[in-house]
Amino acid sequence: MSRSLIKYGQLPEKRTAFFLCDIQEKFRPALSHFEQIVEAAKKLVQASKILNVPLVVTEQNPKGLGRTVAELDISHAHGVYPKTKFSMVVPEVAAELETLCGGKLECVVLFGIEAHVCVEQTAAELCSRDLKVHVVADACTSRSQEDRLLAFERLRQIGCFITTSEAVIFQLLGDKEHPNFADIRPLIKTVSPYTGLAAYTSKI
Repeated sequence: MSRSLIKYGQLPEKRTAFFLCDIQEKFRPALSHFEQIVEAAKKLVQASKILNVPLVVTEQNPKGLGRTVAELDISHAHGVYPKTKFSMVVPEVAAELETLCGGKLECVVLFGIEAHVCVEQTAAELCSRDLKVHVVADACTSRSQEDRLLAFERLRQIGCFITTSEAVIFQLLGDKEHPNFADIRPLIKTVSPYTGLAAYTSKI
């Protein structure tokens, strides 16, 4: 895939990594649309395994907030990193950036919580490293819908692509003849659940 297509939002399968930010058990009762966000994240996690796209996971203060929710099978992740910093780009993850995709990483698909805190600060750091960041809106949330939707506006302002889980999967496939299309089909057969994005998309 040419760099011009990457500039305009396409995802190169062999130069893309998935970053899963802090989808942890203690957040479950507090966050808007949490269960639906987990469903969208689950599709992405499964797609990363099928397509062999590197997955990096962080957990914010796991001793206090619990581990990544059980619905997400992250056993194939390159690493699961505890942190107290809001951004995912802790030293261990920064080191991963140099080696992911054989050192040819160009795009990061970012999803998790909270959209206006950890996701936003992670995106800013990744953009500062000249990576193209695709924020998966239906797999990101915050405690309040206002914080969530305004975070997407700020993320667009700093140059991120705001996308959906299904769009990401289809971009990585690129063609119905992709060798893993049959394995991916069950993930895209069911429409993703509603996650309250109508207020955001109506302004676009």
